[in-house]
Amino acid sequence: MRGPTTNVPPGPPDPPPPPELVATGAGISHRGLVRAVNEDAILIDPTGALWAVADGMGGHGHGDLAADLAIDALARVPHVPGGRSLLRRAFDVAQAEVRRRAAADRLGEIGATLVALLVEDGGATLAWAGDSRAYRLRRGTLERLTHDHSLVQELVDRGEISAAEAELHPQRHIVTRAVGAGEAAPPDFADLALEAGDVFLLCSDGLTRCVPDPAIATFLATAGEPAPTCRSLVEAALAAGAPDNVSVVVVSIGEAPR
Repeated sequence: MRGPTTNVPPGPPDPPPPPELVATGAGISHRGLVRAVNEDAILIDPTGALWAVADGMGGHGHGDLAADLAIDALARVPHVPGGRSLLRRAFDVAQAEVRRRAAADRLGEIGATLVALLVEDGGATLAWAGDSRAYRLRRGTLERLTHDHSLVQELVDRGEISAAEAELHPQRHIVTRAVGAGEAAPPDFADLALEAGDVFLLCSDGLTRCVPDPAIATFLATAGEPAPTCRSLVEAALAAGAPDNVSVVVVSIGEAPR
Protein backbone atom coordinates (compact mmCIF):
# COMPACT_ATOMS: atom_id res chain seq x y z
CA MET A 1 0.00 0.00 0.00
CA ARG A 2 1.48 3.29 -1.11
CA GLY A 3 1.39 6.29 1.12
CA PRO A 4 0.44 9.80 0.03
CA THR A 5 2.76 11.59 -2.34
CA THR A 6 3.90 15.17 -2.05
CA ASN A 7 4.65 17.29 -5.06
CA VAL A 8 7.85 19.22 -4.41
CA PRO A 9 8.03 22.34 -6.55
CA PRO A 10 11.19 22.57 -8.60
CA GLY A 11 13.91 24.82 -7.22
CA PRO A 12 15.21 27.83 -9.04
CA PRO A 13 17.27 27.04 -12.15
CA ASP A 14 21.01 26.94 -11.76
CA PRO A 15 22.61 30.28 -12.60
CA PRO A 16 24.41 30.37 -15.93
CA PRO A 17 28.17 29.85 -15.71
CA PRO A 18 30.24 33.02 -15.75
CA PRO A 19 31.31 34.02 -19.24
CA GLU A 20 34.70 32.86 -20.42
CA LEU A 21 37.02 35.79 -21.01
CA VAL A 22 39.40 35.95 -23.95
CA ALA A 23 42.20 38.35 -24.83
CA THR A 24 42.82 39.81 -28.27
CA GLY A 25 45.54 42.28 -29.06
CA ALA A 26 47.92 43.98 -31.44
CA GLY A 27 51.19 45.85 -31.28
CA ILE A 28 53.45 48.27 -33.15
CA SER A 29 57.12 49.11 -32.68
CA HIS A 30 58.48 52.24 -34.40
CA ARG A 31 62.00 53.67 -34.31
CA GLY A 32 60.65 57.21 -33.88
CA LEU A 33 61.88 60.32 -35.64
CA VAL A 34 65.39 60.73 -34.20
CA ARG A 35 66.98 57.36 -33.45
CA ALA A 36 68.68 55.54 -36.32
CA VAL A 37 67.99 52.09 -34.83
CA ASN A 38 64.90 50.65 -33.18
CA GLU A 39 66.07 49.17 -29.87
CA ASP A 40 62.56 48.12 -28.80
CA ALA A 41 60.95 44.71 -29.36
CA ILE A 42 57.44 43.41 -28.75
CA LEU A 43 55.74 40.04 -28.24
CA ILE A 44 52.31 39.46 -29.78
CA ASP A 45 50.78 36.10 -28.85
CA PRO A 46 48.19 34.71 -31.30
CA THR A 47 46.88 32.43 -28.52
CA GLY A 48 46.05 35.48 -26.39
CA ALA A 49 48.16 34.36 -23.43
CA LEU A 50 51.41 36.33 -23.31
CA TRP A 51 52.23 39.89 -24.38
CA ALA A 52 55.36 41.95 -23.78
CA VAL A 53 57.39 45.07 -24.59
CA ALA A 54 61.17 45.31 -24.21
CA ASP A 55 63.22 48.51 -24.49
CA GLY A 56 66.96 48.12 -25.05
CA MET A 57 69.23 50.31 -22.95
CA GLY A 58 70.90 52.39 -25.64
CA GLY A 59 73.40 53.92 -23.24
CA HIS A 60 74.91 50.47 -22.70
CA GLY A 61 75.20 49.69 -26.42
CA HIS A 62 73.57 46.84 -28.36
CA GLY A 63 70.20 47.65 -26.86
CA ASP A 64 68.44 46.19 -29.88
CA LEU A 65 70.14 42.83 -29.29
CA ALA A 66 69.25 42.83 -25.59
CA ALA A 67 65.59 43.60 -26.33
CA ASP A 68 65.39 40.89 -29.00
CA LEU A 69 66.97 38.32 -26.68
CA ALA A 70 64.57 39.19 -23.86
CA ILE A 71 61.51 38.86 -26.10
CA ASP A 72 62.81 35.61 -27.63
CA ALA A 73 63.21 34.17 -24.12
CA LEU A 74 59.60 35.02 -23.26
CA ALA A 75 58.36 33.59 -26.57
CA ARG A 76 59.87 30.20 -25.65
CA VAL A 77 57.85 29.99 -22.42
CA PRO A 78 55.51 26.95 -22.53
CA HIS A 79 51.88 28.04 -22.63
CA VAL A 80 50.81 26.29 -19.44
CA PRO A 81 49.23 27.84 -16.33
CA GLY A 82 51.88 29.26 -14.07
CA GLY A 83 51.25 32.88 -13.14
CA ARG A 84 54.09 34.44 -11.21
CA SER A 85 56.23 31.32 -11.20
CA LEU A 86 56.06 31.03 -14.98
CA LEU A 87 56.91 34.68 -15.53
CA ARG A 88 59.71 34.54 -12.95
CA ARG A 89 61.29 31.63 -14.82
CA ALA A 90 60.90 33.50 -18.10
CA PHE A 91 62.60 36.60 -16.71
CA ASP A 92 65.39 34.43 -15.28
CA VAL A 93 65.92 32.81 -18.68
CA ALA A 94 65.96 36.23 -20.35
CA GLN A 95 68.47 37.54 -17.82
CA ALA A 96 70.76 34.55 -18.32
CA GLU A 97 70.50 34.69 -22.11
CA VAL A 98 71.34 38.40 -22.33
CA ARG A 99 74.34 37.97 -20.04
CA ARG A 100 75.54 34.85 -21.86
CA ARG A 101 75.42 36.57 -25.24
CA ALA A 102 77.15 39.68 -23.91
CA ALA A 103 79.97 37.57 -22.49
CA ALA A 104 80.29 35.34 -25.56
CA ASP A 105 80.52 38.29 -27.94
CA ARG A 106 82.55 40.46 -25.53
CA LEU A 107 79.96 43.23 -25.68
CA GLY A 108 80.34 44.48 -22.12
CA GLU A 109 77.12 45.15 -20.22
CA ILE A 110 73.90 45.16 -22.23
CA GLY A 111 70.33 45.17 -20.99
CA ALA A 112 66.69 45.93 -21.63
CA THR A 113 63.64 46.94 -19.66
CA LEU A 114 60.81 44.44 -19.93
CA VAL A 115 57.10 44.38 -19.11
CA ALA A 116 54.96 41.28 -19.71
CA LEU A 117 51.28 40.42 -19.30
CA LEU A 118 50.17 36.77 -18.90
CA VAL A 119 46.42 36.11 -19.30
CA GLU A 120 45.12 32.77 -18.00
CA ASP A 121 42.10 31.23 -16.24
CA GLY A 122 40.08 34.43 -16.10
CA GLY A 123 42.88 36.44 -14.49
CA ALA A 124 46.20 37.97 -15.40
CA THR A 125 49.70 38.38 -14.02
CA LEU A 126 51.93 41.33 -14.75
CA ALA A 127 55.73 41.33 -14.40
CA TRP A 128 58.17 44.14 -15.10
CA ALA A 129 61.73 45.37 -14.69
CA GLY A 130 62.62 48.95 -15.61
CA ASP A 131 60.47 51.84 -16.80
CA SER A 132 58.43 50.23 -19.56
CA ARG A 133 54.87 50.51 -18.30
CA ALA A 134 51.50 48.80 -18.17
CA TYR A 135 48.14 50.57 -17.93
CA ARG A 136 44.55 49.34 -17.65
CA LEU A 137 41.45 51.19 -18.78
CA ARG A 138 38.39 49.95 -16.89
CA ARG A 139 34.98 51.59 -17.20
CA GLY A 140 36.54 54.78 -18.51
CA THR A 141 39.21 55.11 -15.80
CA LEU A 142 42.91 54.73 -16.63
CA GLU A 143 45.13 53.09 -14.00
CA ARG A 144 48.90 52.77 -14.18
CA LEU A 145 49.70 49.25 -13.03
CA THR A 146 53.50 49.44 -12.89
CA HIS A 147 55.90 51.45 -10.75
CA ASP A 148 59.01 52.61 -12.61
CA HIS A 149 62.37 51.19 -11.60
CA SER A 150 64.21 54.43 -12.28
CA LEU A 151 66.38 56.99 -10.54
CA VAL A 152 63.80 59.76 -10.83
CA GLN A 153 61.04 57.51 -9.49
CA GLU A 154 63.15 56.83 -6.41
CA LEU A 155 63.61 60.58 -5.97
CA VAL A 156 59.84 61.07 -6.27
CA ASP A 157 59.19 58.26 -3.79
CA ARG A 158 61.51 59.91 -1.26
CA GLY A 159 59.79 63.26 -1.76
CA GLU A 160 62.94 64.93 -3.12
CA ILE A 161 61.32 65.97 -6.42
CA SER A 162 57.77 66.16 -7.74
CA ALA A 163 56.33 64.01 -10.50
CA ALA A 164 56.32 67.08 -12.75
CA GLU A 165 60.00 67.71 -12.01
CA ALA A 166 60.78 64.08 -12.77
CA GLU A 167 59.53 64.55 -16.34
CA LEU A 168 62.23 67.17 -16.94
CA HIS A 169 65.02 65.73 -14.79
CA PRO A 170 68.35 65.34 -16.69
CA GLN A 171 68.74 61.78 -15.32
CA ARG A 172 65.22 60.62 -16.15
CA HIS A 173 66.59 57.98 -18.57
CA ILE A 174 68.50 56.09 -15.85
CA VAL A 175 66.79 52.84 -14.85
CA THR A 176 67.62 50.97 -11.66
CA ARG A 177 66.49 47.52 -12.76
CA ALA A 178 66.67 45.78 -16.13
CA VAL A 179 67.08 42.38 -17.76
CA GLY A 180 70.78 41.63 -18.25
CA ALA A 181 72.28 44.83 -16.86
CA GLY A 182 73.34 45.57 -13.29
CA GLU A 183 72.91 43.24 -10.37
CA ALA A 184 70.42 40.43 -10.85
CA ALA A 185 67.09 41.50 -9.36
CA PRO A 186 63.69 39.83 -9.65
CA PRO A 187 60.90 41.59 -11.51
CA ASP A 188 57.99 43.11 -9.67
CA PHE A 189 54.62 41.40 -10.02
CA ALA A 190 50.92 42.25 -9.87
CA ASP A 191 48.02 39.77 -9.90
CA LEU A 192 44.98 41.15 -11.68
CA ALA A 193 41.31 40.24 -11.88
CA LEU A 194 39.78 40.64 -15.31
CA GLU A 195 36.48 42.07 -16.49
CA ALA A 196 34.98 42.07 -19.93
CA GLY A 197 35.73 45.48 -21.42
CA ASP A 198 39.17 45.87 -19.80
CA VAL A 199 41.82 47.31 -22.11
CA PHE A 200 45.51 46.91 -21.29
CA LEU A 201 48.40 48.91 -22.69
CA LEU A 202 52.04 47.84 -22.50
CA CYS A 203 54.49 50.46 -23.75
CA SER A 204 58.06 51.68 -23.81
CA ASP A 205 58.92 55.08 -22.39
CA GLY A 206 59.08 56.45 -25.93
CA LEU A 207 55.29 56.68 -25.74
CA THR A 208 54.84 58.00 -22.21
CA ARG A 209 57.41 60.78 -22.70
CA CYS A 210 55.43 62.09 -25.67
CA VAL A 211 51.79 61.29 -24.84
CA PRO A 212 50.42 62.20 -21.36
CA ASP A 213 48.22 59.82 -19.43
CA PRO A 214 44.94 61.71 -20.05
CA ALA A 215 45.54 61.46 -23.80
CA ILE A 216 46.40 57.77 -23.47
CA ALA A 217 43.08 57.24 -21.67
CA THR A 218 41.20 58.96 -24.49
CA PHE A 219 42.86 56.84 -27.17
CA LEU A 220 42.16 53.60 -25.31
CA ALA A 221 38.53 54.57 -24.72
CA THR A 222 37.67 55.77 -28.21
CA ALA A 223 39.87 54.09 -30.82
CA GLY A 224 38.03 50.74 -30.85
CA GLU A 225 39.89 47.55 -31.80
CA PRO A 226 43.50 47.00 -30.64
CA ALA A 227 45.19 47.50 -34.02
CA PRO A 228 43.78 50.99 -34.77
CA THR A 229 44.33 51.93 -31.13
CA CYS A 230 48.03 51.07 -31.51
CA ARG A 231 48.25 53.15 -34.67
CA SER A 232 46.61 56.13 -32.99
CA LEU A 233 48.99 56.00 -30.02
CA VAL A 234 52.10 55.76 -32.20
CA GLU A 235 50.88 58.55 -34.48
CA ALA A 236 50.37 60.76 -31.42
CA ALA A 237 53.95 60.11 -30.29
CA LEU A 238 55.25 60.86 -33.79
CA ALA A 239 53.25 64.10 -33.88
CA ALA A 240 54.95 65.08 -30.59
CA GLY A 241 58.42 64.57 -32.11
CA ALA A 242 59.13 60.95 -31.02
CA PRO A 243 62.78 61.44 -30.00
CA ASP A 244 62.94 57.80 -28.83
CA ASN A 245 61.70 54.47 -30.14
CA VAL A 246 57.97 53.96 -29.56
CA SER A 247 56.42 50.55 -28.87
CA VAL A 248 52.86 49.76 -27.85
CA VAL A 249 50.87 46.58 -27.27
CA VAL A 250 47.10 46.89 -26.69
CA VAL A 251 45.13 43.92 -25.30
CA SER A 252 41.33 43.90 -25.05
CA ILE A 253 39.41 41.53 -22.77
CA GLY A 254 36.07 40.30 -24.05
CA GLU A 255 33.57 37.47 -23.61
CA ALA A 256 34.07 34.33 -25.65
CA PRO A 257 31.08 33.28 -27.76
CA ARG A 258 28.95 30.74 -25.89
